Amino acid sequence: MISIKTDAGSIRISSKVISAVAGGAVVGCYGVKGMAMRSDIDGLVHLLRKESVSKGVKVVFNQDNSVSLDLHIMVDTGVNMLAISRSIINEVRYVVSGTTGVEVKDINIFIDSVVID
Repeated sequence: MISIKTDAGSIRISSKVISAVAGGAVVGCYGVKGMAMRSDIDGLVHLLRKESVSKGVKVVFNQDNSVSLDLHIMVDTGVNMLAISRSIINEVRYVVSGTTGVEVKDINIFIDSVVID
């Protein structure tokens, strides 16, 4: 949990909130099929439903009151993975910082699968 002090008091933001905001920003990016999660049971990568996108995000709180994010995604076939990654990094940093007021220090993207339609 991260705490932000203001003139009116303090605000505490949990990792669940940050992961939900980040996951929502990711799935809105072009070329992203959805968030991914590796199953502990069978080891396979599964596409998460829209209401579960936060499970594809790992939030790490840093000493300087910033966060680092690990994003596990699935992309559409035929897209430029470097371009998608840059777009996701910019969008997630903008949305998370704008929505929560928390600085995003690092964003690591893991492309777990390419979906062929």
